[in-house]
This record gives sequence, C-alpha cells and structure tokens, in this order.
Amino acid sequence: MKRSIIKSTGMFVPPNVITNHDLEKMMDTSDEWIKQRTGIEQRYWIDQEGVTGSSDLGFEASQIALENAGWSPQDLDFIIFATLSPDIMFPGSGCLLAAKLGLDSTPALDIRQQCTGFLYGLATADAYIKSGLANKILLVGAEVHSSGLDKTTRGRDVTVIFGDGAAATCIEGVETDESVGVLAASLHADGNLAEALMAELPASRLPVRLPPGLPTDDARYFPVMDGPAIFKKAVRMLPKVINESLEKAQISLDEIDLIIPHQANMRINQALGQFLKIDNNKIFHNIQKYGNTTAASIPLALHEAMEQGRIGKSGDVVLFAGLGAGLTWGSAIYKFL
Repeated sequence: MKRSIIKSTGMFVPPNVITNHDLEKMMDTSDEWIKQRTGIEQRYWIDQEGVTGSSDLGFEASQIALENAGWSPQDLDFIIFATLSPDIMFPGSGCLLAAKLGLDSTPALDIRQQCTGFLYGLATADAYIKSGLANKILLVGAEVHSSGLDKTTRGRDVTVIFGDGAAATCIEGVETDESVGVLAASLHADGNLAEALMAELPASRLPVRLPPGLPTDDARYFPVMDGPAIFKKAVRMLPKVINESLEKAQISLDEIDLIIPHQANMRINQALGQFLKIDNNKIFHNIQKYGNTTAASIPLALHEAMEQGRIGKSGDVVLFAGLGAGLTWGSAIYKFL
C-alpha cells in the first residue's frame, strides 16, 4: 500500500529579531503584558526596506528541505503552497516559488487555509500520493505578516502576536504494508465565524477594491481578531477534532509521543493539554521564539522538534492540530517509518 512519508523538513526566518521591548517603542504595550497573554517573547520580521515576499522565505526553507531529502527541484511532482500573505494579489506564490526553484512546468497549488494550512496541505498531499497523481511533493507554509500589521496602539492586540517565517516539508509515497506515514486527518470549517478573525481590504466584493477617499492607515486594511471568541472555539473544538483523528487512526492518546499544535497562543495550547488531561511536556511549544507564523507554524515546529530529537525515530507518532481564520480547524496523525 502506498503511504505518505515525511522525507525531510526545512525552515527559515528572516534575520530581524523583534522583541517585546522593541514593540514597547512602537505602541502602548509591555513585555509583561504580551508574555502574560500570549507567551511570546520575540518574533522575526522581514527588513522593512527592499522587497521580500512569502515565496522568498518559502524558497529558503525549500532549499534546506530539498537538500535534507537528497532531492533536486526537478524531482518534484507537485508543489503545495500555504499562505495568507501571498507576494502579490495573483498569480499564486506557489508559481513564484516554482520559478525561483528553476522549474517551468511543475504543477503548483496555493491554499488559503491560514493557520490550518499545513493540515489541509498534508491531507491534500496524502490524497495525491495515494491516488497516484504524485509521488514527491513539496509542502510549504510561508508568511510575511509584518508588512500588513497596524504597528500602533490601535492594532497592538493583533500585531504583537504575528511573526514572519517559512517551513517546508518533502513528502514521498512509499510502498509498504506497515501502518506508517499519514494515519488520519480530520478537517472542518465554519464560515459563519469569518469576521472573528479577518482582514477586510482590499476586497473584490466591493465595486472598488480600494475604496476611494479611505486613508491608507484605515483599520479595515489591517487584521482584526475577536480574541475571546477564537479562544473559546479553539479550546472547545480542538479536543473534539483530535479525538476524531484518533478514532480514524484507531489509536489512543497514550500512543501519541508528541502533540504539535498550531502556535497561536501559549494559553490555548496549555488549555488544550488540560482538556486532554496530558502532561504539558507532551505538547511542543516554540511560540515564545517565533510568535504566530500562521501557515508556517506547525511545519516550523515539526522541524524544530525533529532537530531537538523529540520525534523522528522509527515508530514515533506525532499529532498535529490547529484552528484559525475561516474559521478552519483540523488535526492529523503521523507515524514515522
């Protein structure tokens, strides 16, 4: 049977470290306030001068992942690019990444599932491999948030959370009778809660995407979030969707070696551990270093967990879970070959 195996990973963050103390100089906030509410101590932002898009960060992460896999770009059958911050309105960043990799015919698919981008991308890659449509897939999550944030006191609740970064995963189809690879995935969405986390402008649903006369610093150009609503939804739905994947995979929570949740808020991830009644050491955290990197969050954490030796040995089982804008949420279970 064909199984979807993670061959390698790679990650990249821009060189500029932005600490909470740096943000204190931009807006009315404090290191203590940010850490208490989010667990974040720093994040990485691109240089505000020059041109850097999500495909540029994705390219750096992809080169590392490809090298670790022993693949050349020409080996790829398919590229899946997850982002909420594409380089330009269109075409998609997947096509831009393919060009940077020197490719001129490899299919590329952009997906806009925000914080659950890796989960949707992993399920899509698994389906492509098991159907025979592709055998070597590059799955990338990359974000440049910093150029679209309201860096004033008005936008502090959102701005302090987000960081820039990218992570890439090489996924390969392998014939084996072992129960390994992607064991299960569960995905959900509820557009009725779209306004709980959104950036409204520019909007193609309007007669003019950029409303005339609207100042460029109007709040509608920046992301807004109903934090309490997102928190309540996350702590309610994540345990449910995790149990859904456990049931599909026919394994118990005790068999999971590590849970890698989307790094949205340390408090959400700690609450998840309490709801699941598991030791906090079984949940991987790196939000304190990178902030919320949205589509890059889970694969970036996966890369670090493997680098640290927390997972990656044959038989290790990892569970991914996340909820974000859409609203979308999901989980996936993976067992190392």
